[in-house]
Amino acid sequence: MTRTRTLALLTLLTLAAPAQALKLIVWDRELQTKLGYGETSGSRMTVQLVKDYTGPVVALFSREDDEKARGLYPTLQSRYDGTLKAGQLTLDVQNTPVTLLKLLGGLKLTLVLQPTSQVFVLPGLRSMTDTSPNHTDQGGR
Repeated sequence: MTRTRTLALLTLLTLAAPAQALKLIVWDRELQTKLGYGETSGSRMTVQLVKDYTGPVVALFSREDDEKARGLYPTLQSRYDGTLKAGQLTLDVQNTPVTLLKLLGGLKLTLVLQPTSQVFVLPGLRSMTDTSPNHTDQGGR
């Protein structure tokens, strides 16, 4: 009897566990330098954003198939253009600037912001500060 109860409890806890599927990646406009990352846990989205960057960005959201099937975040687009300035992300939502805090609030998510000075660069892509000989402008030579 105890084993059956334990199994039933574990099954219920698994089904009741919040999805951790909504993810956010913030890139520079050329999609070469990763400037931020975030993911949900329950009703909180923890986001790391580079605090020393100012300029245009692209914010990409992704959801798991089960979230899509359950109809979670129906108004959320997969891509937003925006601006990152001193760790503050502002997105263009229907031609209106909206902070990430406000956008997530409309989705009933709480923003937990973790500023970072680290720029996330993928191998093989040019970084914002790359001055190696392979990436310098040769001036038409």
